[in-house]
Amino acid sequence: KQTQKILILPFFFFSLTRTVEDKSSLCSKFQERRFWSAVKLLSNVLLWDGIVQEDRIRDLGLSKLVNRYLLLNLLNTPPGLDSIEKYNKVVACFPERWFQDLKSGSTLPELLNFCQHLLQ
Repeated sequence: KQTQKILILPFFFFSLTRTVEDKSSLCSKFQERRFWSAVKLLSNVLLWDGIVQEDRIRDLGLSKLVNRYLLLNLLNTPPGLDSIEKYNKVVACFPERWFQDLKSGSTLPELLNFCQHLLQ
């Protein structure tokens, strides 16, 4: 519930896509600030891995932050260097140990949508 109070990521309609893509627009600047605030929050939440129960960290970090807030922004980011930088920063937050026992080509269930979009 606290993530909903801290993070306010606007939902832009299709007709506003040009406004969002215009880096100098207020909508775009606001959306960028909110995205990077969410990435910072994700990084801080995932630092608690190993201290707090893993299922709670994964629920808050992956299910709530990545899937609810960050992925929406990533889906609306045009392909290019900005998009690559955003994905790199999000992926850098994930604890490596979560992926050590996974088979090649598989991922965590909470990251299926994230990975599917990344592969497109």
